[in-house]
Amino acid sequence: MSVAVPSRARSSAALVLAGVLWGTGGLSGSLLAQQAGLHPLAVATYRLLIGGAASAAYVALTGGLRLPAKETWRRLLLVGALFALFQASYFAAVALSSVSVATMTTIGAAPVVLTMVSAVQRRRAPQLWTLVSVGGSVAGLVLLRWSPETATSPARLVGGLGFALLAATGFAVLTLVTAEPVNGLEPLATTAFGCLTGGLLLTPAALWLGMSLPANADVLLLAVYFGVVPTAVAYAAYFRGLGGAHPVLGALSALLEPLTGTVLSVVFLHERLSTFAWGGAVLLVAALAVGYWRPEPR
Repeated sequence: MSVAVPSRARSSAALVLAGVLWGTGGLSGSLLAQQAGLHPLAVATYRLLIGGAASAAYVALTGGLRLPAKETWRRLLLVGALFALFQASYFAAVALSSVSVATMTTIGAAPVVLTMVSAVQRRRAPQLWTLVSVGGSVAGLVLLRWSPETATSPARLVGGLGFALLAATGFAVLTLVTAEPVNGLEPLATTAFGCLTGGLLLTPAALWLGMSLPANADVLLLAVYFGVVPTAVAYAAYFRGLGGAHPVLGALSALLEPLTGTVLSVVFLHERLSTFAWGGAVLLVAALAVGYWRPEPR
């Protein structure tokens, strides 16, 4: 006897899975950068290239690999360009400001941008549940990741915020674009070709910065994990979840990334959180719960 799972529940589960898996990418990406001595942009390039290759290999092994039709090339090229824009802008924000400022601004601004765009498209104000979820999530993120010791000049801070907002806009556009399905284009194929295209666009800059990996088993396994789990599997789950969920909810699921990364840092790196950070984590979970289980609009 099989139990039918509502489409909304399946979409929400896929988005939660994506957010949690993205959270493991922060720790694995940092370890890869340390052990291989790579620039963050080179790490992002490896992430996209390995994730795209792994997705393409899986699609090929399951017999679903075929060249996209002409009408899907525009979608795939756009997804790849948005991948490259999002990654490059985020790491530029990190270089100019700090990891905390770049992460908070990028991930926190994306659902706000999507809420405003959705309100304009539908020509009506957002629902109260949406405003509560978005506002609570952003407030929880600030409390969780706030780091006041940002030692940088005002000009660099403004530049970092600008690139972080550009990254947030790129992620928001990626969410809106992929929320509209294309006939014959599955989520895993979108991940494969999109990541490969974005990785190839970033490769020239990454080669200039240095992309050599030491031939150590632990480094290579870490690179494979970084490309497969928090990239190929996570983005495939994200694109699949967007098929039955509102784009704002998709952007909110990205807030699980810093939450998961913080929990992993506490468990494995023995970092200590302040009372404000724990309060932010609780507020973030509660606000996300409101977003996932809010009443259906009439």
